[in-house]
Amino acid sequence: MDTPLPDTARKGRGAVSNRAGRYERLAGARADDGWGSLARDEAETPPPRTEVLADSSRTIIARNDSPDVPFDRSVNPYRGCEHGCVYCFARPSHAYLGLSPGLDFETRLFAKHKAAELLRRELAKPGYAPATLALGANTDPYQPVERELRITRGVLEVLAEARHPVGIVTKSDLVLRDLDILAPMAAEGLARVCLSVTSLDPKLARTLEPRAPRPDKRLAAIRALKEAGVPVAVLSAPVIPALNDPELEAILEAAAAAGADAASYVLLRLPLEIAPLFDEWLAEHYPDRRKRVLDHVRGARGGKLYDAAWGTRMQGEGPYAFLIKRRFELACRRLGLIERDWALDVTKFRPPRRDSAQLALF
Repeated sequence: MDTPLPDTARKGRGAVSNRAGRYERLAGARADDGWGSLARDEAETPPPRTEVLADSSRTIIARNDSPDVPFDRSVNPYRGCEHGCVYCFARPSHAYLGLSPGLDFETRLFAKHKAAELLRRELAKPGYAPATLALGANTDPYQPVERELRITRGVLEVLAEARHPVGIVTKSDLVLRDLDILAPMAAEGLARVCLSVTSLDPKLARTLEPRAPRPDKRLAAIRALKEAGVPVAVLSAPVIPALNDPELEAILEAAAAAGADAASYVLLRLPLEIAPLFDEWLAEHYPDRRKRVLDHVRGARGGKLYDAAWGTRMQGEGPYAFLIKRRFELACRRLGLIERDWALDVTKFRPPRRDSAQLALF
């Protein structure tokens, strides 16, 4: 019987493996048959390329009633994310598509080409009541493919036309491309951006988030947004025990110096397939810290790698979680950073025309 071999990291990708999702009946493993075929196959196999497929969703606004997030609706222009963040809590959603939350999640993307059209129809429905809409609550709306596809920009154009409030969460300075839309919206109290900064260490950031912009570019984006009059917050997430947690205060200080006026954080979450994927990643990149990291996670999650209970899943419990929370609070108080807030103006909303090609009467 062949002995299964561990997967190895691929340059520019976050997940180490493409392990099967939780709904699959069969799972494969690499094995060496002793004839040298494995080495030959690996030498001849090109690195996985990004493939963009069309998403056929008929609605675009996702609703939630979670007490852990400050919004009840969101729009995600893409399924999957090329940024490749190994810890991404959205990875398990690829299992619903019969794909792997591992490499498939960051290489087989689904683009919602009709997002703007679908959003226009939903906002124009009689009785629609506006509230702040989160753009990018699941996957990043400004991931690399957005440069060409411009789906996120189309969504923003509809929101601007309808004067609908929007809060954006992203890791990318590509958000600056849309300042011509965001700045006028912000002037009317309709837009806020949150930049996620995981680490100030370029090497660690590149390993954690291989295709996301460098930390200095994210801080520069915070500065540019502030200068354009767009309220901007920093999200220090995830806080990873024994890996990036020493940087918490430094991240908040750098963001405040760049112009952030608010902040929030999330303790590392490892639901479903993310736990084994993150464990593989640790074994590959930080084997000396692997046990320490996971022991701290279990200590903050009631002895498990994840606890989905509302009210605690974002920040955890126990001594370690309390220490992180206290450090965050003290730093924010010292720096004048308030808690991230999505309260924006809903009074200016006006339903958009159902058909973008239809001319207005006046």
